[in-house]
Amino acid sequence: MALNIKKLLVSQPKPASEKSPYFDIAEKYGVEIDFRPFIKVEAISSKEFRQQRISILDHTAVVFTARTAIDHFFHLCEELRITVPETMKYFCMTEAIAVYLQKYIVYRKRKIFYGQNGKLDDLVTVIGKHAKEKYLVPVSDVHKDDLFAMLDAKKINYSKAVMYRTVSNDFAEDEKFDYDMLVFFSPSGISSLLKNFPNFEQNDIRIGCFGPTTAKAVKDAGLRLDVEAPTPEAPSMTAALELYLKKELGDKKKR
Repeated sequence: MALNIKKLLVSQPKPASEKSPYFDIAEKYGVEIDFRPFIKVEAISSKEFRQQRISILDHTAVVFTARTAIDHFFHLCEELRITVPETMKYFCMTEAIAVYLQKYIVYRKRKIFYGQNGKLDDLVTVIGKHAKEKYLVPVSDVHKDDLFAMLDAKKINYSKAVMYRTVSNDFAEDEKFDYDMLVFFSPSGISSLLKNFPNFEQNDIRIGCFGPTTAKAVKDAGLRLDVEAPTPEAPSMTAALELYLKKELGDKKKR
């Protein structure tokens, strides 16, 4: 019994590991899964950064909430010919992000701190123990302000520095777009879909998404949301996909 859904587009980079649940789903249900981000991150120029009138060397600590921020911070320093002093401290959202710093610095020589549970309040607690530092927080042009509200509440001295931006990853004219299902992970992905295909008509195309802000963006765009995660039954996008495909296969067998 074949599924109506034969070809899926997952708007994320292809998983590095062959053990990804996406590959298991493709094999189990006989579906083709393409991985293609609808958005991409690009650096801002040193000229654009200078317009923010922020001096990196006026700060004694940097806060990193993502690996992307680390890459763009050090590339910008290189472009501006800034040597980051040995005394600079680094505060990271998770241990994995902290370990990623090894790509740019000698890990053991630096003062590196990170939250234990990967949550913002934990990171801010760690920052609060070093309240005398002057913090630089690299962010994307589109970002949430939760962290800054927490830093303000603790009266932390910081500068918000936009160092990269999220842009639409445009489809080429000859690029096929023949999918039965689209899976999104951010509101920017929905914006990119409508930018690339202004006359997009959903019809029988299923849309899946992860996270409440993405779900809202789907509905605000007047589109139908068919698969949503996380839910109590499906904490991940792959779990939600599997439940949906299993149900569709079951419904088909009943007919």
